[in-house]
Amino acid sequence: MSVLQPIPTVPAEFSPTPVTDEEAAAMFRAALSLFRHWDLSDDEAAQLLDLPVRTFRRWKAGHLGRIDRDGRARLSNIMGIHKALRIIFDNPNRGYAWIKAPNETFANRSALDVMLGGELTDLMRVRRYLDAERGAW
Repeated sequence: MSVLQPIPTVPAEFSPTPVTDEEAAAMFRAALSLFRHWDLSDDEAAQLLDLPVRTFRRWKAGHLGRIDRDGRARLSNIMGIHKALRIIFDNPNRGYAWIKAPNETFANRSALDVMLGGELTDLMRVRRYLDAERGAW
Protein backbone atom coordinates (compact mmCIF):
# COMPACT_ATOMS: atom_id res chain seq x y z
CA MET A 1 0.00 0.00 0.00
CA SER A 2 1.44 3.35 -0.99
CA VAL A 3 1.08 6.45 1.07
CA LEU A 4 0.18 9.67 -0.66
CA GLN A 5 2.98 12.17 -0.49
CA PRO A 6 2.30 15.91 -0.50
CA ILE A 7 3.50 17.73 -3.57
CA PRO A 8 5.29 20.93 -2.72
CA THR A 9 3.77 23.95 -4.40
CA VAL A 10 4.64 27.58 -4.66
CA PRO A 11 1.68 29.96 -4.84
CA ALA A 12 1.61 31.97 -8.04
CA GLU A 13 1.90 35.69 -7.68
CA PHE A 14 -1.26 37.54 -8.52
CA SER A 15 -0.81 40.96 -9.95
CA PRO A 16 -3.97 42.18 -11.65
CA THR A 17 -3.42 44.49 -14.56
CA PRO A 18 -5.46 47.66 -14.18
CA VAL A 19 -8.00 48.48 -16.87
CA THR A 20 -6.46 51.03 -19.21
CA ASP A 21 -8.21 54.22 -20.28
CA GLU A 22 -8.60 52.76 -23.78
CA GLU A 23 -10.16 49.55 -22.41
CA ALA A 24 -12.53 51.54 -20.20
CA ALA A 25 -13.60 53.65 -23.18
CA ALA A 26 -14.19 50.50 -25.25
CA MET A 27 -16.29 49.02 -22.43
CA PHE A 28 -18.34 52.21 -22.28
CA ARG A 29 -19.00 52.08 -26.05
CA ALA A 30 -19.99 48.40 -25.74
CA ALA A 31 -22.27 49.26 -22.80
CA LEU A 32 -24.03 51.91 -24.91
CA SER A 33 -24.85 49.28 -27.50
CA LEU A 34 -25.99 46.88 -24.79
CA PHE A 35 -28.19 49.53 -23.18
CA ARG A 36 -29.97 49.98 -26.53
CA HIS A 37 -30.63 46.22 -26.66
CA TRP A 38 -31.89 46.33 -23.09
CA ASP A 39 -34.09 49.30 -24.06
CA LEU A 40 -32.85 51.45 -21.19
CA SER A 41 -33.60 55.13 -20.78
CA ASP A 42 -30.72 57.55 -20.30
CA ASP A 43 -31.80 57.88 -16.67
CA GLU A 44 -31.56 54.11 -16.13
CA ALA A 45 -28.21 53.84 -17.93
CA ALA A 46 -26.79 56.74 -15.93
CA GLN A 47 -27.98 55.13 -12.70
CA LEU A 48 -26.29 51.82 -13.60
CA LEU A 49 -23.05 53.71 -14.17
CA ASP A 50 -23.56 55.99 -11.15
CA LEU A 51 -23.29 59.09 -13.33
CA PRO A 52 -25.35 62.26 -13.45
CA VAL A 53 -27.68 62.04 -16.46
CA ARG A 54 -26.09 65.14 -18.02
CA THR A 55 -22.65 63.53 -17.80
CA PHE A 56 -23.95 60.28 -19.27
CA ARG A 57 -25.54 62.14 -22.19
CA ARG A 58 -22.34 64.10 -22.83
CA TRP A 59 -20.29 60.87 -22.79
CA LYS A 60 -22.87 59.15 -24.98
CA ALA A 61 -22.52 62.02 -27.51
CA GLY A 62 -18.81 61.20 -27.78
CA HIS A 63 -17.29 63.53 -25.19
CA LEU A 64 -16.10 60.78 -22.88
CA GLY A 65 -14.58 61.91 -19.62
CA ARG A 66 -12.35 60.08 -17.17
CA ILE A 67 -13.82 56.77 -16.02
CA ASP A 68 -12.84 56.24 -12.41
CA ARG A 69 -12.19 52.95 -10.62
CA ASP A 70 -15.84 52.52 -9.59
CA GLY A 71 -17.00 53.22 -13.14
CA ARG A 72 -14.58 50.65 -14.51
CA ALA A 73 -15.82 48.08 -12.00
CA ARG A 74 -19.43 48.83 -12.97
CA LEU A 75 -18.64 48.48 -16.67
CA SER A 76 -16.76 45.24 -16.02
CA ASN A 77 -19.75 43.78 -14.18
CA ILE A 78 -22.14 44.88 -16.91
CA MET A 79 -19.93 43.19 -19.52
CA GLY A 80 -19.82 40.07 -17.31
CA ILE A 81 -23.63 40.05 -17.11
CA HIS A 82 -23.84 40.35 -20.88
CA LYS A 83 -21.32 37.54 -21.37
CA ALA A 84 -23.18 35.23 -18.99
CA LEU A 85 -26.49 35.90 -20.74
CA ARG A 86 -24.91 35.15 -24.13
CA ILE A 87 -23.69 31.81 -22.75
CA ILE A 88 -27.01 30.92 -21.10
CA PHE A 89 -29.28 31.88 -24.00
CA ASP A 90 -28.73 30.68 -27.57
CA ASN A 91 -30.91 33.53 -28.81
CA PRO A 92 -29.45 36.91 -27.78
CA ASN A 93 -32.93 38.51 -27.75
CA ARG A 94 -33.98 36.17 -24.96
CA GLY A 95 -31.03 37.36 -22.91
CA TYR A 96 -31.88 40.99 -23.59
CA ALA A 97 -35.49 40.37 -22.53
CA TRP A 98 -34.41 38.46 -19.39
CA ILE A 99 -33.02 41.68 -17.89
CA LYS A 100 -36.53 43.13 -17.48
CA ALA A 101 -38.43 39.91 -16.70
CA PRO A 102 -39.60 39.18 -13.13
CA ASN A 103 -37.39 36.62 -11.43
CA GLU A 104 -38.23 34.57 -8.34
CA THR A 105 -34.62 34.74 -7.21
CA PHE A 106 -34.97 38.51 -6.91
CA ALA A 107 -38.36 38.37 -5.10
CA ASN A 108 -40.17 38.66 -8.47
CA ARG A 109 -38.27 41.81 -9.33
CA SER A 110 -36.29 41.95 -12.56
CA ALA A 111 -32.52 41.88 -12.73
CA LEU A 112 -32.72 45.47 -13.95
CA ASP A 113 -34.70 46.45 -10.84
CA VAL A 114 -31.94 44.93 -8.70
CA MET A 115 -29.16 46.62 -10.68
CA LEU A 116 -30.92 49.98 -10.44
CA GLY A 117 -30.50 49.83 -6.66
CA GLY A 118 -27.54 52.11 -7.32
CA GLU A 119 -24.76 50.21 -5.58
CA LEU A 120 -21.90 48.39 -7.29
CA THR A 121 -22.88 45.38 -5.19
CA ASP A 122 -26.29 45.33 -6.92
CA LEU A 123 -24.57 44.75 -10.26
CA MET A 124 -22.30 42.18 -8.65
CA ARG A 125 -25.31 40.33 -7.21
CA VAL A 126 -26.85 39.86 -10.66
CA ARG A 127 -23.50 38.87 -12.15
CA ARG A 128 -22.83 36.28 -9.42
CA TYR A 129 -26.31 34.83 -9.90
CA LEU A 130 -25.79 34.49 -13.66
CA ASP A 131 -22.29 33.08 -13.24
CA ALA A 132 -23.71 30.43 -10.92
CA GLU A 133 -26.52 29.65 -13.35
CA ARG A 134 -24.19 29.17 -16.29
CA GLY A 135 -21.79 27.02 -14.29
CA ALA A 136 -18.04 27.17 -14.17
CA TRP A 137 -16.45 28.11 -17.48
